[in-house]
Amino acid sequence: MLIVKAKIKEVIGEANVSSDFAEALDKKVEQLVKDAVERAKANNRRTVMAKDL
Repeated sequence: MLIVKAKIKEVIGEANVSSDFAEALDKKVEQLVKDAVERAKANNRRTVMAKDL
């Protein structure tokens, strides 16, 4: 898991967090990372950069 549940709570503040939120967020982040890797590869780079997001 890429996401730390305690950090989510820090960002959200007083709002409640459902039990499935962290898992769903983790899947989205994982896909963002995979897409960034593919963009870097498409640009003939082995280094993933912020601009790949």
